[in-house]
Amino acid sequence: MSLWLVRAGIHGEQEQGVLENSVITIHWNDFPDLSKFSSKDGMLNFYFQSRPNGKKMQAADEVDEIWSFAHDIQKGDLAVVPLEGQSAIAIGEVKGDYEYTTIKENIKHIRQIKWLKKIPRGAFDQDILYMFGTLDAVCQISKNNAEARVKELLQKEDFLYATGIDAGGGQIDIEQYAKDEVIKHVSKTFAGPDLARLVEAVLKAQGLITERSGPGPDGGIGMLAVSGSVGFDYPRIYVQVKPPAGPVDVKALKDLRDAMGKAKADHGLIVSWGGFTQKTIQDARDNFFSVRLWDSGDLLQAVFSHYDRLDGEIKAELPLKKIWGLAAEKL
Repeated sequence: MSLWLVRAGIHGEQEQGVLENSVITIHWNDFPDLSKFSSKDGMLNFYFQSRPNGKKMQAADEVDEIWSFAHDIQKGDLAVVPLEGQSAIAIGEVKGDYEYTTIKENIKHIRQIKWLKKIPRGAFDQDILYMFGTLDAVCQISKNNAEARVKELLQKEDFLYATGIDAGGGQIDIEQYAKDEVIKHVSKTFAGPDLARLVEAVLKAQGLITERSGPGPDGGIGMLAVSGSVGFDYPRIYVQVKPPAGPVDVKALKDLRDAMGKAKADHGLIVSWGGFTQKTIQDARDNFFSVRLWDSGDLLQAVFSHYDRLDGEIKAELPLKKIWGLAAEKL
């Protein structure tokens, strides 16, 4: 059994399709049925026919990835899909051989998969995240006993936020790697009910007046947020900050709507460092104009966007700086 990373498109454009249809896929949809190629050389010839100006090194790398997807991945292997729309990693067991069939316009090359769990990025050690940060679309993850450690994490009900270690390797997504380091820091610094302090600070930085309550039965914290100098304007938002015990299920949306009604709030926001189940995400999309979900990635984006306006105490606990670098790309 092996552990594979398979991305859901260059920018996550295939993400929803693979999760809903229980498949993994690749983004080279201009390729015909891959089972018709008997060798990598045949694939390489087609590559240059469709991309006459292609670079040799890039062509060789991409053909290796395409070949691995069609031939090297085996039934029973584990596949991880880093999600772009959520701060989480989807993990599944490969159940089928390669197939060429149109699931959606952008999903044609597939392997059937049984999704096992969606785990928040913060639950993985940093060296594992480093390997998941490769810019390859398909690659085997074999260093640092990664497969056994991912299997161990699959057995956990609650996800701990370990500090981990750095690992050497090839070209990675530096931006995501930096975000993952911030996630680790926030997990330690704003653990438990302290996460609500960070959420409240972000809302205040957006110009909202807030009022925070104590922990509820599940350890979550409720909060009211409203515009206006004295808090009588709109929008009126009811916020629930959930403890990081794993993905929040759809019952949380019902509880949120009930709380919104009691508080006469127009909008609702659930913040869950542990992420959300797919059903919760879908139901929130159906209530797009009244409900929002923030996982760890969404909260960090809000922090980054309003960092300059956060109060000094929060900045001292979360010292950040902006840097610029060349965008990474394959040679």
